[in-house]
Amino acid sequence: MKMNPLGRTGMMVSELCLGTMTFGTQTTEAEAHAQIDMALAAGVNFVDTAEMYPVNPVSKETVGDSEAIIGNWNAKTGRRGDYILATKHSGEGLAAVRDGEPISSKTIAPTIEGSLKRLKTDYIDLYQFHWPNRGSYMFRKNWTYDPSGQNREETLANMEDCLEALQVQVDKGNIRAFGLSNESAWGTAQWLRLSEEKGYPRVASIQNEYSLLCRLYDTDLAELSVNEDVGLMAFSPLGTGLLTGKYQNGAVPEGSRKTLNPDLGGRHSPRVYGAVDAYLEIARKHGLDPVHMALAWCRTRPFMASAIFGATTVPQLEHALKSVEVTLSDEVLAEIDAVHRAHPMPY
Repeated sequence: MKMNPLGRTGMMVSELCLGTMTFGTQTTEAEAHAQIDMALAAGVNFVDTAEMYPVNPVSKETVGDSEAIIGNWNAKTGRRGDYILATKHSGEGLAAVRDGEPISSKTIAPTIEGSLKRLKTDYIDLYQFHWPNRGSYMFRKNWTYDPSGQNREETLANMEDCLEALQVQVDKGNIRAFGLSNESAWGTAQWLRLSEEKGYPRVASIQNEYSLLCRLYDTDLAELSVNEDVGLMAFSPLGTGLLTGKYQNGAVPEGSRKTLNPDLGGRHSPRVYGAVDAYLEIARKHGLDPVHMALAWCRTRPFMASAIFGATTVPQLEHALKSVEVTLSDEVLAEIDAVHRAHPMPY
């Protein structure tokens, strides 16, 4: 498994990261522990979670359950030091967590303490802000998002307030590094500027959606990533399962995400299935498994730190892990680029 730098932290992370958002709903604790065992045995050293997990659905009753399942694995195995652990602080608008209270110095310390307790660990390697207080272009909001109502001075003051609180946590040894999620190029640039001016923790990574079907990162954020050593942690690299082909022709497999979330977080659209067909045809033509092709393509991107993939079952995980054995030819990459031009924003 290839290792990539996590920003300028000195930590190295595997090119694939185990996502855990189904731990506690679709994935039982026993299955989750088996997945962690399998991922680490395959060379994965990176596990991502969040205080709000599990999803499908998100509810007040289950907030923190995914972290607790990982914590039980840590306690049972004593292997906390064998991998890089990332989690996230929820914020503005998510009613299930702190009634949607925004991220601030007031929330950071108790939220980290809660995660540490559930994870049964003394430290978090990468602590991420799940989304900006001011809003985000992610999750299909790019079609309507309007930043003109933002108050720049308030935004920057909040960023500085948060960075100061994060520095306290670094000094205590509670966290090692800081990352963003669902962020924009402007936002990331401001976090970087303020951290460098004040000597506060520097952004190490950005966790945004990225796949063959969602390539918003390819423009300004890609340039920022490369020049500032802030790698992408790509979530939904399989397009919530769309790129597997399992939802083509109206199919909804039993137990799949689409049975719980029919619009797949806004990804179900009249145009997406034609785009998926085009990518599936490339895979068929070249004898590639579509899961392996989609994940192998993520590895070709110059700004990629790690692609986060989740699996409901152990066999799904085992199948996805084999993607690291696949290298895409120049011909395949050229055909992928052609399909992207024909289907640039399918959802």
